[in-house]
Amino acid sequence: MSFLTVCLNPTLQKTLSYSSITPGTVNRTEAHYLDASGKGINVTRVLTQLGKSAVHLTQLGGELRPLFLSLCKKDGLSVEWAESKSRIRFCYTILTGSDGSAINSGVENRVTELIEESEPVAAGTEQRLLEKFGALLNNRNFSCLIVSGTKAAGFSDYVIPSMVQKAKEKGLRIILDIKGKDLTESLQYSPDIIKPNLFEFTGTFMPELIEDNSFDESETAMTQIKSIMPELCKKYGCRIILTNGSRKIIAADGKTFFDLQINPVKAVNTTGCGDTFTAGLASAIEDGAGFREAIDEGCRCGALNAALVRPGVVSK
Repeated sequence: MSFLTVCLNPTLQKTLSYSSITPGTVNRTEAHYLDASGKGINVTRVLTQLGKSAVHLTQLGGELRPLFLSLCKKDGLSVEWAESKSRIRFCYTILTGSDGSAINSGVENRVTELIEESEPVAAGTEQRLLEKFGALLNNRNFSCLIVSGTKAAGFSDYVIPSMVQKAKEKGLRIILDIKGKDLTESLQYSPDIIKPNLFEFTGTFMPELIEDNSFDESETAMTQIKSIMPELCKKYGCRIILTNGSRKIIAADGKTFFDLQINPVKAVNTTGCGDTFTAGLASAIEDGAGFREAIDEGCRCGALNAALVRPGVVSK
C-alpha cells in the first residue's frame, strides 16, 4: 500500500523557543529548529514515521529549493516537484512558556504562528504539475491520495479537482484536508473522506455564520453545522471529519453521527497536529480499521505530535 500526498504551498518552518518574550527589546532564543513543512510534507513525514510508503508532490522554485530538499532527504521523505520559479516561503512558530519557563520544563506553552504568504507560481507551473501527477498515477501503484492545505497564487481552481478526478478514475481512496472552492469543486468526484477543521467547514458551507474572521460556537450554530453534514455525506458519498484543535471532533458517514472528546495532553507545540491526525487516520484506514477506530488513531498521533517540539512528527 502506498500514499501519494499533495500540497501546493511548501514551507520552511522555523520553530523558536523562548522562556518569555518582552516586546520592544532584544529576545534571544534558547532553542531553534528548521524543518521542511507545509501540510502535505507534515502528512508525508508522519506516514513515513508510521512505516508507510509515501510520495509527496509539490511545486518548488527559487534559491531555497536545495535547502528544502535537503531537509526532506534528512527526514527520509520521497518528494517529486514541478518547477514553479517561486521562492519557498518561511513560516515561524514561537513557543513561550506560559509562566515564563522554558519548553523543556514540562509547563504548558503558548504557540504563536507567524505566516508568510507564498509567492505566485510562474506561468506553466500548473501544466507541469498535472503532467507530473499523471505520470505518478500511471507509473506507481498508489492506493490513497491525500490532498492538504491551500494552494499558492497562480494556480487555477481546476488544479485540485482535476487531480481528485484522475485519482478517483484510477480507483484510489481520496482524503481531502482542503477548503473553499478547492473542496466544493472536488466533491463532485466523491472523495472518500473530507477533513477540514470546523472553522474551514463553516466558512466553506455556511459562511453566514462567520463574522470578523471568527464564529460563535453556540449551540444554535453547532446544530446548524451538524444538520448539513449527513446531507453532504449522502449527496457526495463521502464521510466527514471536523477537527477543532483540542476540542471534540465531529464526524458523520451518512448513517451515523458522533462527537468524540479529545483526551487532554500537555502540549509543547501544536503546529502540524491536524496533519498528523490526517496521517494517522489514513494509515489506520489503509490497514483495515473502521471509521471510528481510524479517528481514534488520528487522535493518538495528533497527541504525540502535540507533545513534541517539531511540527508534524510522532517521534523525535
